[in-house]
Amino acid sequence: MKSVCATLLFCASLTLFLHSGPASSAEDGTGQFDFWLGKWDLSSAGKSTGTNTITREYDGAVIMEHFAGSGDNPLNGMSVSVFNKGTGKWHQTWVDNQSAYLDFTGGFADGKMILSRHATIQGKEVLQRMVWFNITPDSLDWNWERSDDDGATWQVLWPIHYTRMKE
Repeated sequence: MKSVCATLLFCASLTLFLHSGPASSAEDGTGQFDFWLGKWDLSSAGKSTGTNTITREYDGAVIMEHFAGSGDNPLNGMSVSVFNKGTGKWHQTWVDNQSAYLDFTGGFADGKMILSRHATIQGKEVLQRMVWFNITPDSLDWNWERSDDDGATWQVLWPIHYTRMKE
């Protein structure tokens, strides 16, 4: 009888653990993208480039992005980001209306979130990265950057300024 009770107690504990859902926490890294949550107006060089809506989904384990371009920017897309507690890194997958599929890995350090990837552009190996910085409660800056020298130097290809929408 004791072994049956112990087994039932173990199974109940395991079920609670597996179904409790991840907590958003700065200690384990899952809360590092919380600054990005919300609805944003986006601009580049003083011109509107679109809007971005960022939410937590699937019991808070997934950061979901919905980007809608405007004006001269026809880009529409989405990303999903998850924090891998085993590696201590963020993983993001981006897809869009131009048939892009991009996969990034990285993390938050020194006030910046940086996610990067290896890519082949016109037959040449390059690094690409996204950098979120100048983060405040109501605004932040985001850069799309490229390195042709394995990360020694970076060129900003697309700077975007985020302004939080008023609810």
